[in-house]
Amino acid sequence: MTQVEKTTINKGISEELVRHISKTKGEPAWMLEKRLAAFALYEKAPMPKYGPDLSGLDLENMIYYVDPDTPETDKWADLPAEITETFEKLGIPKAEREYLGGVGAQYDSGMVYHRLKQSLADKGVIFENMDVALQKYPELVQKYFMTDCVPITDHKFVMLHAAVWSGGTFIYVPKGVKVDMPLQAYFRMNRERSAQFEHTLIIADEGSQIEYIEGCSAPKYNFSSLHAGCVEIFVHQDAKAKYVSIENWSLNTYNLNTKRAIVYANAEMKWVNGNMGSGVTMLYPSSVLVGEGARADNLGLVIAGKGQIQDTGAKSIHLAPHTTSTIYSKSISKDGGVANYRGLIKVSKRARGSRASLVCDSLLLDSGSQANAFPAVENANDDVEISHEARIGRIGDDEIFYLKTRGFSESEAIRLAVNGFAQPIIKELPLEYAVELNKLIALEMGE
Repeated sequence: MTQVEKTTINKGISEELVRHISKTKGEPAWMLEKRLAAFALYEKAPMPKYGPDLSGLDLENMIYYVDPDTPETDKWADLPAEITETFEKLGIPKAEREYLGGVGAQYDSGMVYHRLKQSLADKGVIFENMDVALQKYPELVQKYFMTDCVPITDHKFVMLHAAVWSGGTFIYVPKGVKVDMPLQAYFRMNRERSAQFEHTLIIADEGSQIEYIEGCSAPKYNFSSLHAGCVEIFVHQDAKAKYVSIENWSLNTYNLNTKRAIVYANAEMKWVNGNMGSGVTMLYPSSVLVGEGARADNLGLVIAGKGQIQDTGAKSIHLAPHTTSTIYSKSISKDGGVANYRGLIKVSKRARGSRASLVCDSLLLDSGSQANAFPAVENANDDVEISHEARIGRIGDDEIFYLKTRGFSESEAIRLAVNGFAQPIIKELPLEYAVELNKLIALEMGE
């Protein structure tokens, strides 16, 4: 076994591993410096004191870098059978053929497949593996990577991410270019006791438009795994960006993702998130509205089942006049699952004439499950409109009885009620993904 192979399977994190990752990827000096600075911060930072208990996360025995030992390709046939079969089962190649403008596929710590339609490349659209983008466009990456949007000082797991990140997606859409077909990346974490730290960086230049879809999954093992990716999105003046994420990690996974967008004047950012599967999730997509007339919408659907704590929400930070934000979240708790919602609207003194609303709806399917809502508003301006509300309810006996009188079994009646509850979020997905999410909901409901 070579020294590289030994390093990639060693447990725990060290400065040696951080240096090894950077050296293996042939990174510029500034990236290594950023990694080392983040690692120094990580070692000193305490664990988060909010949200669910993370004591079951065994950071000392985690594998932080797993090289798939497969060079990136733009042909599925070039990949090893094990990897190809995994993505075929997930339907990724079929989706690429039918309705996607480009696809990236990551296996453990490395991208193994990446391809963009030539028609988009001809318009100047860049869609690359994050590691490749660092080599091809170092000045552009340095300008945006973990600077203003998600700085390395943000919190402990951002520090960890910055130290050992690997793979991910880089997208740049030139001024005025509208990408009319979604781009997608799929991240698969396949090794036991492993961690994945993909980095997504999207830059929508002035007047451009982009829709990006991420999917995530992992097989179930007996030991904890960690997903601590990072998403940074820059939506420049008059641009529009839509980010769709379906995360279906296994029960042993701690999903501690950080997602944030900076939205400039008259630009629009839309988040659509579906979260299920992981044992513990902490995820709060955030929009920072820095330009006058900027807008952000956040739609989220969470399913918390047996043994799961879904601690999710969204944040809208209004820093400029006449900005608008909406946060709309729905959660479903069953079989003792816990769904916690944390939403934040923050309005600065400069954000006169702004409007913001926050709505959280929670559905309990049994008496042993929990739904908790923690909406928060911080307002420093009198010239604004802000509303927030949280509703928690159960499936009504009358509703189930009515459906049963129409020939449905009780389980079918519950599924129909759940689907109706989730529809406002599902309808925002592309058709193929709406169908897939409905299938996942059916599985979560035990069908």
